[in-house]
Amino acid sequence: MKPAEFPILEYDPAPSAIIDPLGCLPHVEAPEHCVLCFFNDAIDGVLARLPHKLLYGLKSMMGTSPVYEVQWDERKLALAHPRVGGPLAAATLEAMVAFGCRKIVVCGGAGVLDSAIGRGAVIVPRSAVRDEGTSYHYLPPSREVDAAPQAVAAIEATLGEHCVPHTVGKTWTTDAFYRETPLRVAQRKREGCLTVEMEAASLFAVARFRGVMLGQFLLAGDDVSGTEWDRREWGRTTDGHDKALILAAEACFKM
Repeated sequence: MKPAEFPILEYDPAPSAIIDPLGCLPHVEAPEHCVLCFFNDAIDGVLARLPHKLLYGLKSMMGTSPVYEVQWDERKLALAHPRVGGPLAAATLEAMVAFGCRKIVVCGGAGVLDSAIGRGAVIVPRSAVRDEGTSYHYLPPSREVDAAPQAVAAIEATLGEHCVPHTVGKTWTTDAFYRETPLRVAQRKREGCLTVEMEAASLFAVARFRGVMLGQFLLAGDDVSGTEWDRREWGRTTDGHDKALILAAEACFKM
């Protein structure tokens, strides 16, 4: 490999690595449909209502992150929290793919770059600006990475059936939420970004690299469009979380 000016640009397309999910994880048979939900309260709610079993616990020095199989009506659904940040979310997705998941919908939250986007509004990212590091280990350098069009279509169809207003657009994925400076926010807005979060570009890249179908939708939370951060009570309420997980499951089964 010829060294690039910056290490992050030295993409290696080799399909396997020294530490490989299929080699280091146990054999687990998970359903092909999977929801990765960032809302623990919504996951707890589903587990309290529906039959389920623990498939595996993803272990790290932070503890164990459980992976469940849920009986969703007549079908089975894999369900897990992806964990926060591109690297951990990518590792979770890698595990789910190794376990057999092939159709994945992610639901979570994001900051907004426009104060006119109300808290709780639904944004469906068609693409993500790759202002993080993980995606560059899965795809050649580029400014953006797309979600799977089939997944976006399934999410839009589900939202439409439930009369949920939503906007399809672009999100900005960053590793450093303490470095969302006014200059960078303005630049991303000019690019057409509606939201900012920490995982979409990484997840879209892993899904493309592994050949699986993945889409995501976001609930609008805090506002970083002004000169000061407006929390807008984000993180202090659970409005819409349960419904988001239900919609994610329905969309997933359409894929």
